[in-house]
Amino acid sequence: MSTTTAVPITAAAPGHRAVSNQVLLFLLWAAFFGCYAWLSLSRYAGYGSMSFDLGIFEQVVRSYAEGRMPVADLLGPGFVIFGDHFSPVLVLLAPLYYLFPSAQTLLVAQAALFALSVVPVTRAATRLLGGTRGWTVGIAYGLSWGVQRAVDFDFHEICFAVPLIAFALEAMLARQWWRALALIAPLVLVKDDLALTAAAIALVLAWCARDDKRFARVAVASAVLFGVIWVCVTLLVIPSFSPTGAYRYWDKIAGDTPFPASLLEGMGEKFSTALWILVPTTGLIAFRSPVLLAILPTLGWRFASVEEHYWSTDWHYNAVLMPIVTLAMVDAIARLRETHPSWLRGYASHLPGLVLAAAVALSVMLPIGQLTKSNDERFEQDPVAAEAVLDQIPDGATVLANSPTIAHLTDRCRVFFPGNTEGLVPDYIAVYEPDKTAEEMRDYAKEYGGASYHILSEDEGFWALRRDS
Repeated sequence: MSTTTAVPITAAAPGHRAVSNQVLLFLLWAAFFGCYAWLSLSRYAGYGSMSFDLGIFEQVVRSYAEGRMPVADLLGPGFVIFGDHFSPVLVLLAPLYYLFPSAQTLLVAQAALFALSVVPVTRAATRLLGGTRGWTVGIAYGLSWGVQRAVDFDFHEICFAVPLIAFALEAMLARQWWRALALIAPLVLVKDDLALTAAAIALVLAWCARDDKRFARVAVASAVLFGVIWVCVTLLVIPSFSPTGAYRYWDKIAGDTPFPASLLEGMGEKFSTALWILVPTTGLIAFRSPVLLAILPTLGWRFASVEEHYWSTDWHYNAVLMPIVTLAMVDAIARLRETHPSWLRGYASHLPGLVLAAAVALSVMLPIGQLTKSNDERFEQDPVAAEAVLDQIPDGATVLANSPTIAHLTDRCRVFFPGNTEGLVPDYIAVYEPDKTAEEMRDYAKEYGGASYHILSEDEGFWALRRDS
């Protein structure tokens, strides 16, 4: 007769824990994906677009999906987007757009990409700080104000850069040097200025891996290569496509107050933005990590510019900084576990919870907090009226439109922006101008359309006009 001794289960097997973590990471991604998509799609449904960028990017992706050069008519008839920024990464959205031709496709893709960046940030944090603190950091990052502002700003190509940077820095903190270097290389295809961010990360990699002489040399050489690519793109590639034959963003630095004197302009707002980037997201402890150096190129061109909106906490400009400062904080906390004053170690150990508390508190005033309100409370436009008016515009028409209407027409019409028609006279005008009378709208049409138009429809500030034959 045999006997069996029961073995108590004291812990899950390593394989089971790995599967559980993967499931939890997927659920975290899904939660933020749903939140970000809801935020973007509700703004779209409420006709609350804040700029014409969403329309520009839809025109570009639509061009790719139709097998054409990437043209953005909103910047001028037949304007090839490479004359503005070098962002060939957008071609990756063409297959998805071909299946689902709508600006909403871009918004959903952006939500998925931003949410994806939460995964490597959380993994790196849990590996270095432990489960509870790591998940706390991951959630705080997903709620960070820079990411929320970017999601709320319709669409921008930097949605590809944010997860790339997050995965690269995760690899760096895991001492996977070659993987980290490979992950930053595609940044040169996302946007021209991100080649400088790639160069900065490569130099940080070279410093962190300085004991590996061979890799350090390759990393430095890569940084130089990324810098050369930036020079070639801004001085050769973009000017060759630009109607002016120049990289127009130089003028935003070499304005009435040339660099470096331009750094002194708006110092109050710039200092405030720097504090927002470093205090609620890292408690200033990120200064103890070399990872933080990767923010310098982005802050450098923004603060050197004479464009005031580059200096602020608005729009999408701070999103690429969020994974950098968050993982710099994680790295700093891990480093402080060793020979440092006990008070500093204590502060660092509590910092993940403090950062999450700050993110939750700020979210009340940020876009995610606005989701508790109805669209009627969030946006002044009436979507039912807008749809009724825009239904007057036939598919395939040439249309002059402004920000609230653009992205609802670019999937089926050739759309232009007031002041950027370069003499082309569109067949229709479809705009949101709630303060204008019928007579003022006819004058408006003559000013921007260059011809006489008659009013087809008006409802709640939305206007549709047709050019007289």
